[in-house]
Amino acid sequence: MSGSSGRHEAPGIYHERQRLELCAVHALNNVLQERIFTQETADEICKRLAPDTRWNPHRSFLGTGNYDVNVIMAALQSVGLEALWWDKRRPIEQLSLAEVFGFIINVPSNVCLGFLSLPVRRRHWIAVRQLDGVYYNLDSKLKAPTPIGGEADLRIFLQEILSEGPCEVLLVVPHETGEAGNWLSTVR
Repeated sequence: MSGSSGRHEAPGIYHERQRLELCAVHALNNVLQERIFTQETADEICKRLAPDTRWNPHRSFLGTGNYDVNVIMAALQSVGLEALWWDKRRPIEQLSLAEVFGFIINVPSNVCLGFLSLPVRRRHWIAVRQLDGVYYNLDSKLKAPTPIGGEADLRIFLQEILSEGPCEVLLVVPHETGEAGNWLSTVR
């Protein structure tokens, strides 16, 4: 980990490490493979989404992050991408991976204080992206990007995540792909 940005150096792969409750910001930057968003830009999006509220419902009351899906969706729209909810009732085989830019996944995560794991679970955003033909888990809680493998491996990875409990999978696609619905294959 270097500097305050939390960026971890891996050969050709951009990977921000977890800081505060900024997993949504890290997931956005990791899926985009560059530092575009900061806590400040995420806070600005929150203010645009709820301009007349005293306590913004799209982030942590303490101001440490914990941004919701609305912030992620608005951030992606600002760079010409869309976040589409994956319907968990559909088989993963219906996903047309060639049309998907990346994934942002919301999973339950244990709360830890140092080495002590508390019996409390929070939500955590992670990014997955294909780089040079290999899909990577770019979770900001990992020390480095973790290779998932090819398309078949990614489908297994996604199916395992979906079967482990309450989680949400967002497909990150170009705006045109979202409108055309090309991310969904008709093959069963």
